[in-house]
Amino acid sequence: MTAPSTIVFAPDSFKGSATARHAASAMARGWASVRPLDTLVLKPMADGGEGTLDAFEAAVPGSTRLPVSVIGPDDRPVDASWLLLADGTGVVELANTSGITLLSERRPHDAHSRGFGQAIVAALDAGVRRLVLAIGGSSSTDGGVGVLDELGARFLDATGRSVRAGNRGLHDLVIADLHALRPLPPGGVDVLCDVTNPLLGASGAAEIYGPQKGAATDEAVHVLEAGLATLDRAVSRSAPAARRAVADPTHPGAGAAGGVGFGLLAWGARLVPGSTGVADVCGLPAAIASCDAVVTGEGSFDSQSAAGKAVSAVLAAASSGAARVELVAGRISAPTEQFADTLSLTVLAGSAEAAQAEAEYWLQVAGATLAERY
Repeated sequence: MTAPSTIVFAPDSFKGSATARHAASAMARGWASVRPLDTLVLKPMADGGEGTLDAFEAAVPGSTRLPVSVIGPDDRPVDASWLLLADGTGVVELANTSGITLLSERRPHDAHSRGFGQAIVAALDAGVRRLVLAIGGSSSTDGGVGVLDELGARFLDATGRSVRAGNRGLHDLVIADLHALRPLPPGGVDVLCDVTNPLLGASGAAEIYGPQKGAATDEAVHVLEAGLATLDRAVSRSAPAARRAVADPTHPGAGAAGGVGFGLLAWGARLVPGSTGVADVCGLPAAIASCDAVVTGEGSFDSQSAAGKAVSAVLAAASSGAARVELVAGRISAPTEQFADTLSLTVLAGSAEAAQAEAEYWLQVAGATLAERY
């Protein structure tokens, strides 16, 4: 019998089938059924979208989930939560406060990010020393105005009245008063951002993501773009010089989350790659440095997987060490020569439908199979 090994399980979620936490647990159970003496370390991953709180809570000892009631993207109340890490860092997720899954129907012109801002305020009021903000899964294209409004900014029309929430209100915007924004916490604000889109233009927030949020026609997309352009002009014209200097609409990620990236830049936050940020906070590099193998995975391993997704962060963390990296994915459609071993759940289960229907079972089978071949 071979000597016991230390194995890290660091998958992303298998979208629609298993959360990252459940995927890591299922693969670890399968592995343990074959190699019960190995030390198994669970480090579920995320890229800054839905499931980021779960990943942090599972991977960071001493985390405390704190409830917060916020106004959802369609003005209905939402029972959400944020996470307080043991070192005083607060983690707030847009998906569970202002996310698209909270809508019963898309609201491209009226959905807003106020709830996300309210959760951030709750974390600040609790005295966090640093903030990590996960902004994937947005429902709105409001340029982050909802967030900034909750943080103390004022967005006014020509008569001095506050504009309506959502992209619709941006068309009446004349003054972006950012003077009273709350200060950043002492350790600053890191925004986990898994895209590099600018605020405006052919690869901007409206053009690329507007249709996903309900902008069903070219005209609807153009209306969203016009609202964001009005916001950019108002910030350039009326915001304090220090805010104008950091509110760069061309900054990679300014268009993330319907422009929430732009709004958070204006606050003074830093945009960082989502999966890398999660890996760092969860202590993945240190865990991989002291392990023999790491098993990662996601629903679909394709040509985009190397562009900032969780799997790429695992590969980067393992690149300077001796740990072998193994991959489990629902389907595999890209070269896998960088992995020591790979498994497709679709192949294992016989079909994509079978794999999705019993994802955790097949993830457990995958873990056992990898352990047998280890």
